[in-house]
Amino acid sequence: MKTVSNPAVGTAHGKIILMGEHSVVYGEPAIAVPFPSVSVVATLTEKSGSITIESDYFTGELDQAPHSLDNLKAAVQVTCEALGQFASGFHMHIQSTIPPERGMGSSAAVAAAVIRSLYAHFHRDLDREQLLRLVNVSETIAHGNPSGLDAWMTSGEIPVYFQKEKPFEPLPLQMNAYLVVADTGQKGQTKDTVRDVSRLEQLYSEEARRIIRRLGALAEQAKVAIQEKNPVQLGECMKKAHSQLMTLTVSNAHLDRLVAAALYAGALGAKLTGGGRGGCMIALAADRMAAEKIAAALEHAGAEQTWIHSLGGD
Repeated sequence: MKTVSNPAVGTAHGKIILMGEHSVVYGEPAIAVPFPSVSVVATLTEKSGSITIESDYFTGELDQAPHSLDNLKAAVQVTCEALGQFASGFHMHIQSTIPPERGMGSSAAVAAAVIRSLYAHFHRDLDREQLLRLVNVSETIAHGNPSGLDAWMTSGEIPVYFQKEKPFEPLPLQMNAYLVVADTGQKGQTKDTVRDVSRLEQLYSEEARRIIRRLGALAEQAKVAIQEKNPVQLGECMKKAHSQLMTLTVSNAHLDRLVAAALYAGALGAKLTGGGRGGCMIALAADRMAAEKIAAALEHAGAEQTWIHSLGGD
C-alpha cells in the first residue's frame, strides 16, 4: 500500500560552463558551476486516473505530450519503476525559470526536480547516485549520449573541473567576484557548432588542434585562478577563451557585441558559454556595483535578460 504526501515538491537549478566549451569534446578540461539564479520547481498532487501535467510547454495528459517531452515521460516511468509504483494517480505542475536551449541544463533540471518530487510524494529517501542514474536515463533521450555533467550540476552545489572519461573533480569556488549571465534571446546551436568544429578539426587539423589545446590550457589556468582566488587572472582566461572560440566560428555577432559591451563596462573578463551561436554569455565583475553596471550595459546592448550571481566571497 502506498503512502503519499499532498502536495510533494522537488527542485533543481541551472548550470553554467565557465571554461572549456567545445575543447572538452576532444579530451581537454572544462569547468562548470551550479547556477541557482534560475531553477525548476515540480509540485505533485494526488488525483485519480492518469498522470496530468501543467507547464509552460504543455498542459494535459502526460501520455498525450509531444515528442519533445519524451525525456520527461521516461523520467516519470523509470522513477515509478524504481519506487515500485504505478505511473498514475497524480498531477504534475512544473514551473521553470531556466530558458530552454541556452546551455543552462534545462532538461536535466526538470528531470531532477520531477524525480525528487516523486520520491517526496511516496516518502522515500533518494540518494545522489540514484538521482544521477535516473536523470541520465532522461538525458539519454534528450541528448543521445550525455556526459552526465548536466545531471551532476543541476542537482549539486559545488563547481567541478572535468575531462572526458574522468571522474568529476570538485572545485570549491570562494572568490570576491560576481558572475553576470546574459541571455541573447537566441536558442543555442550546440549540435551545429560541435559538428562545424569537427569539420574544422578535420580540414585544418594542425591549427584547429592548436586552438583546442589553447582552450584546454586556459581552463587549467582558470582552475589555478579559482584556487588562488584571483578574479583578475580568471577574467584574463575568459577573454582569451572567447577569442579562441571566435576563431573556431562558434560565436556570432550578437554574442560578440555583448562580450564587447561587458568589457567596455568594466568586466574583468567575458565570453560565450555553452554551445555558442546564441544561448548565453558570461562576464566577471569585481564587485556587486560593477556587476550591476555590466548587467545594465548588456541589456542596453540587446540582452534579453541578465542575472547576477555571487561567486561566494561575500
